[in-house]
Amino acid sequence: MSDAATSNPIEPEITEPNRLNEQAAVALVIAGALVAVADRRVSPVERDEVIRFIRDRGLAPHMSDDRLFAIFDELAERLEEPDFANVVIDTLRPVSNLPLSSHLMELSERVAAADEDVHPHEVQAIKLLRLLTLVLPRAKQVTPSAVRAE
Repeated sequence: MSDAATSNPIEPEITEPNRLNEQAAVALVIAGALVAVADRRVSPVERDEVIRFIRDRGLAPHMSDDRLFAIFDELAERLEEPDFANVVIDTLRPVSNLPLSSHLMELSERVAAADEDVHPHEVQAIKLLRLLTLVLPRAKQVTPSAVRAE
């Protein structure tokens, strides 16, 4: 089974700016959700901090708060599954060329402190995010000349 959509899933994401913006917002949400679920209890203040962070920096003006809350809740549930690392990696990989790592790290630290109790597992989640932002393979950038050549 090899169609264009499954053979190179990154290419359409890079060439569609609106989709890339949404993926960047989801990457920020997953960073916050990862830290929030690390201590096994997601506090509403942690979820609110994720949305506040995104709004204060104008990072996802095209998405409603309700949509961001829904994404957070869905990802928080997924992060409780055994394959949580794959969920994080698959969410971060398409936006690995964007300058998001400082935002991801700042957001993760703010979420950890939001409930005024930084749990050791939250610290581990932050370290994992830091490592992932350093080692994730970069998405292949599609240039206009490469698209025309095909």
